[in-house]
Amino acid sequence: MSNIVRLIIACVVLGAAVALCGFGFWGWGILVLFLGGFVLLSYFFNENMIISQWFLRKEKSEKAEEWLLKITDYEKQLNKSQWGYYNLLIGLVESRKSPLKSEKYFKKSLSLGMKMSHNIALAKLSLAGIAMAKRNKPEAQRYLQEASKDDKNKLLTEQIKMMKAQMGQMDKQVVRGGYRQF
Repeated sequence: MSNIVRLIIACVVLGAAVALCGFGFWGWGILVLFLGGFVLLSYFFNENMIISQWFLRKEKSEKAEEWLLKITDYEKQLNKSQWGYYNLLIGLVESRKSPLKSEKYFKKSLSLGMKMSHNIALAKLSLAGIAMAKRNKPEAQRYLQEASKDDKNKLLTEQIKMMKAQMGQMDKQVVRGGYRQF
């Protein structure tokens, strides 16, 4: 459903709640007011993204992808502030299937912008992992430094430490004849 349609429905329902309260039907007016508030809340927070995020936390990426695919045109169905988060969620789902293909979604989520610093750090940490998979150490180091700077609440410190340790192992690995020897 388009965001404009949600906003129109919310205004109509909230107007009906005011009218019900004005005619003395306080119980119904309050009930309809809560319903209108819920519709208005869905304008700011898309239910498909919330449900898919819940499935990602439960490690059910297939169901998360199923709910994200219900958003057919994110520019019409989502608020502009949610576009970056949508691409971050798509990138997280895609990274479980094919990590190298998810790079474009993480870069797009960073370019569209996100308000929460730990989500920015998560996108940069994922990009650092992709750069390490491509054996591009300078780019991986740059993304790791940016991720540690953006992780103000220290939610990703363990993952950043693990990534730095893996990066130290990259120097020790030598590829000869197509096989890695330690």
